[in-house]
Amino acid sequence: MNSIDVDGRAVTPSKILCVGRNYVRHIEELGNEVPDQMVVFAKPNSAIGDRLHATREGETLHYEGEIALLVEGGRYTAAAFGLDLTRRALQSELKSRGLPWERAKAFDGAALFSPFAALDSPVTGLSLRLTVDGEERQAGGVGLMMYKPAFILEELSRVFTLEDGDIVMTGTPAGVGPIDPGATFEGTVFADDVPLSSARWTAAP
Repeated sequence: MNSIDVDGRAVTPSKILCVGRNYVRHIEELGNEVPDQMVVFAKPNSAIGDRLHATREGETLHYEGEIALLVEGGRYTAAAFGLDLTRRALQSELKSRGLPWERAKAFDGAALFSPFAALDSPVTGLSLRLTVDGEERQAGGVGLMMYKPAFILEELSRVFTLEDGDIVMTGTPAGVGPIDPGATFEGTVFADDVPLSSARWTAAP
């Protein structure tokens, strides 16, 4: 089982629960409809990786930067920057046929995280920034979310048993795109504009 770093201790999540279509501008950039209820999908523990790859089975992967939240004791206790990696062409094909997304979203290495840092302030003040080769590609935060973290936790708890160490990925703002081999990605999550956690990855082929 794969583990994540939470303030220097190893934690093994049982699952990653992801919220899709949570930022209006991202919905618009992909030409999707605004959902009338929260879109949720899951990634297994095996999706947690530590290397950023540009391709999967010959298809160029797309990046999606997200605020990732750790659940312990039924509440959020830590936050990190997360990358949700997507086989976009495959996802579009599956969606057009009314089929599940797992093959495009839940493959091995499809979720990368910076170290998780304890939350000393409310989650309402969280935001993220992603740069690629030093150029800002994504920026956003809780204020732009359609579904706020507290509502997400409440809704997820209705459907899933949330175990200590589970991760909630809260959706991605506009600016997603393909990953080029050799590109350097640096993602940071902020608490009230103060850097909380960050990570850097260089994309392998």
